[in-house]
Formats: sequence, C-alpha cells, structure tokens
Amino acid sequence: MPHKMTLTGSATGPLREYDRYVAFEMREKGSPSAPKGLKKSTFISYTVFVAKKAFNKTGLTKKSIMHEKILVQGEPTLDIPIDECPGEIGIICFQITVLPNKNDKEANESKDKKEAKQEVSKAQQEVAATKQEEKQEPVAKEAKTVHPDVKQTPVQEKKAASEKKQQPIQPKGTKDVVSFDDIIVPEAFLKTRPNPVKTEEVIEFVKRTGHLDKPLTIEKETKVLKDGYRRYIVAKTMKMDNVPVVYDYQK
Repeated sequence: MPHKMTLTGSATGPLREYDRYVAFEMREKGSPSAPKGLKKSTFISYTVFVAKKAFNKTGLTKKSIMHEKILVQGEPTLDIPIDECPGEIGIICFQITVLPNKNDKEANESKDKKEAKQEVSKAQQEVAATKQEEKQEPVAKEAKTVHPDVKQTPVQEKKAASEKKQQPIQPKGTKDVVSFDDIIVPEAFLKTRPNPVKTEEVIEFVKRTGHLDKPLTIEKETKVLKDGYRRYIVAKTMKMDNVPVVYDYQK
C-alpha cells in the first residue's frame, strides 16, 4: 500500500495547468539530524499534482496560491515524467484544503465572543421584560392559571410529533454536527489500527441507538481530526453522512 503523506505550507513556484490537472511546487524542512557520514537535509521539495475539479473547489488562483497556507494529503509517485516533476518527490493529491491565517482565526473568535455576549444581553432583557409584565398584569396572570389548558388539535399534535421525530439524537457533549466527508484524517492516525474488539463494541452501540457513543474531536477551522479515530472508522463502516463533534481550539 502506498505511503500517504501530509504537507502544509504555500506554493513555492508558479501554478502550471495541464489538460485535466494542475501542478505546483511546495517544500518542507528536512530532518534535523542524519546518520553519521551522510549530508544533513535542509529542505525537501515536492511537486503536487491536483485534479482541476478538486483544485477549483478551493477557490485558489495562480496568484493566491503563492500566499495562502494550504494542507495537502496524498501519496508519493514515481510515474510522472521528470520535466513535469522538478521537485524531489511527486505527490498525487487526494485532498487539498486552504487553511485560515492567524488574523482570520482571531477575528472569527472575537466575532463569536461578541455574538455570544449579545445573546446573553438579549436574554437578560427578555427576562426583565417578562417580570415587568407580570407585575403590571396580575389579573391576566391569575386568569391564565384558572382556565384549563386548551388541548391541541390533531393537526397540531401531528406536527409537534413530526418535529420531535426529525430532531437527530446525538451523544452527550456534542457541540456540532458536520459532514463525514469534510473531516481530514492526519497521517499519524492512518498508520494505526484501532483494537477490533472495542471497534465492534462501538458498532453494536450504533446499531442499537442509531448514533455514536461519543463525539469526535476536530479543529473547527480545518476539520482536522484530533481524537476519536476509532469512532471515525465506525462512522465510515456504518456509512454515516454526518457525525457529532466537539472542537479543539489551537492557540
């Protein structure tokens, strides 16, 4: 099985377009140490090959690819002609993602905090308004407690039951639900094989309840998996379209 690789950084050379794919160069720092007698590696250069359809989905252009930070997942190849692959290693890209820069991340976090603060303030105002109405209309309140509740019509009951049924059941602690296909699995997880007995236990749990026992942990912006690879495997086995997650914020 070919060795899968993950690269992060920006393009170091111009974008080249071919019939069905595009190519560009990237590079990463080499090993800080080498066996005695061998020359140390400072940088390793890569030539990345991406299908045009997948590249166009990222929104990258010939100019922006030189400045945007990207994440590439793929496998090495030796089948590309040398004139098309100037890098030391050729990479056939399976997935390419544009990573947010630090300023964008801080701006988004600040926006989230501001919205949360506004929601709390709005809730406090509604509570204060409700208390004021209770003081001003004691008669209406008493009338409300005396009269029996009006029963819902069959149509209203059916609608309420339908809405309740449509609400997905998720495990405790779930903060969000994302598409399974959006999750990026790091190379370190791909090299491991979860305990098959424990994996089967989670599969049986899903069959009984219809949902995972715990949410997966991912980075909010990049959707990179941080914890829960066993549950990721179970979701893939059970062909789940969406999975519950919690977010791991990197500072």
